[in-house]
Amino acid sequence: MPRSDAPCSPLATAATGIPHAMHPDEWSARVELAGCYRLFAMLGWTELIYNHITLRLPATVTGSEMQFLINPFGLHYNEVCASNLVRIDAQGRILDASVHPVNPAGFTLHAAIHAGIADAHCIMHTHTTAGVAVASLDAGLLQSNFYTAQLDGMVASHDFEGITVHDDEGPRIVRSIGGRPAVILRNHGLLAWGRSIPQAFAFLWTLQRACEIQLATLSMGAPRLIPAAVAHKSTQDTLKFNPGHWRGELVFQALMRQVDRLDAGYRN
Repeated sequence: MPRSDAPCSPLATAATGIPHAMHPDEWSARVELAGCYRLFAMLGWTELIYNHITLRLPATVTGSEMQFLINPFGLHYNEVCASNLVRIDAQGRILDASVHPVNPAGFTLHAAIHAGIADAHCIMHTHTTAGVAVASLDAGLLQSNFYTAQLDGMVASHDFEGITVHDDEGPRIVRSIGGRPAVILRNHGLLAWGRSIPQAFAFLWTLQRACEIQLATLSMGAPRLIPAAVAHKSTQDTLKFNPGHWRGELVFQALMRQVDRLDAGYRN
């Protein structure tokens, strides 16, 4: 079992801030992803040592091979840092000198989506109470609030097949998702993907808020549903008048400033 009292190693050199023999683009990806794990911890989007955020490494680092970074299994999100993220390939083989294992359930789900969706550079998966609750409703996500109205045509769903450790489910997950970046895994939780960490976060945050409000609404009574035409217009207006919302950079940067004020140790 990996030690949790000092999980981060100060690998960066004093001169450059980048570990010896590591491509600068990989180190940059590691720092951003580790920061995102700390952000999830700050928001309470954690599930003990479970769930995953993965990031595909750029071609400048891997060439034509698909490789991605994933959290070390056994550490809480508050313990994830740039140096202990694990680099793996499409078969789940550990490619760096990591002493940490990888959770097979996370690898199977994320590897299938990274391989099957060209723009899925970042994938986020959560088991929040609101997310699992909505995923467990037969009706799923209802078109009933401000946030669902911004996700018109963007939400996919995939039926529960059990723990995601079987490779044969991968193609079915990819087919269920299609090109939709916000995903409800039935009876399981939420997932989002994007071209970047900030973009994936923007989709997941919006989906999470939609679920939280639906959970609160249903506790009070029947929801007032939004007409399909109004929802469609709302989504189009978001794309037209606030395109930066779905890129997510400004929101993500603002939240990362909060993370840095709490603990910038993830950069090690």
